[in-house]
Amino acid sequence: MVTSLRAHRLAIAASFFVQGLLFISLTTRLPRFQQRWSLGELAISGLLLMVVLLAGVGSVLAEAVSGRRDSATALRFGLVLVAVGMAVLAVAPAMVVFVGGLAVYGVGLGIVDAAGNMQAVALEHRYERPILPSFYGAWTAGGVLGTFVAIAIAYLDLRIGLAPLAVLGIVAALAPLLTGTHDLVASTPKAALPWRRISLLGLAIVLFYMVDTAATTWGPIFLRDTFAASDRLVPVATLPYLVAALVARFAGDTVVARFGPAAVVCAGGVVAALGLLVIVTAPSLVVAVVGFTVVGAAAAVIAPLSFSAAAAIGREGADGGSAADDAARRARSDQVIARFNQFNYVGALLGAVLTGVVGAGTLRIGFAVPMVLILAIIPLARQFAGPSRPRSRIGVRTRHR
Repeated sequence: MVTSLRAHRLAIAASFFVQGLLFISLTTRLPRFQQRWSLGELAISGLLLMVVLLAGVGSVLAEAVSGRRDSATALRFGLVLVAVGMAVLAVAPAMVVFVGGLAVYGVGLGIVDAAGNMQAVALEHRYERPILPSFYGAWTAGGVLGTFVAIAIAYLDLRIGLAPLAVLGIVAALAPLLTGTHDLVASTPKAALPWRRISLLGLAIVLFYMVDTAATTWGPIFLRDTFAASDRLVPVATLPYLVAALVARFAGDTVVARFGPAAVVCAGGVVAALGLLVIVTAPSLVVAVVGFTVVGAAAAVIAPLSFSAAAAIGREGADGGSAADDAARRARSDQVIARFNQFNYVGALLGAVLTGVVGAGTLRIGFAVPMVLILAIIPLARQFAGPSRPRSRIGVRTRHR
């Protein structure tokens, strides 16, 4: 069992890592695509909106596939779509093919987001201790590597620099993911889910992705426009945001186990607001980068803890220790995660739109929006304090690790 759990954990972490690597590899090359296809900023914004909307469709597809088969099948399918979409983007001979590849990538992105979280929370339930932050750490590690790769091969042709990365999606799809038990789920009665409680956690994930998208989308532009940072310096200057998030997420398992998710979320929201205050008032580029670093470290674990708490609510109402009960808990959890994942894209849209619109004159004012709104996470923190599990069941499972 120990070997099996570790193998599943490595496989799921690999899917998160590849997702982060490919996503950042794509976003860091948007200026290259813009130049290649002579796209204006309005056209780029429209294409990004298309990706977000199709990712929402992909999340719905992940729920359907996981319900008929399991989340492992959904995740493999999503990884293949992401790989195909990336390859088409890199070698597209015409604009219509490029848009088609971006559409395929968007659907795959949503499937991988939802199914990857389904896999992660299911394994976390088996471990019976916090491990979801480390999976998000794997995503961030992929993003950091993707940033370094983009800087290192900035002058290579897109086909050479991007297309080979698509192979990683196929490799991750072949890993030993956590399989489900659909036959047991089919015969289990379905109970109503407490969507009001889940929606409150969804608001927390909206707040996180609003901050995260504002930092990653508008941060480079803020440094360039406010402090006249060079094109080469901009990605290097904002890299500490990702590195800080990476460290926080890998340390998150231990920190959450010690202090509890509610306390960590509350503290993260307060410190993230302070970091954004530093950005808004920064007198120099160095101070602004310090602010982004603080925000990255403070807010990083809010997303994985939100998914973990939502999944825990989904598992409620399927009591008992039989295999059918375990299958029912996982099915309810998968359903919650697929729909909960939609809040991700709402937050991303708000972060991109609100920060840009309010900060049309100066992004200092734009970053004041997430600075104030992230404080709403404080009254929501109590939603992260889930019920404790019976000690008897924990003891039985521990002996099999």
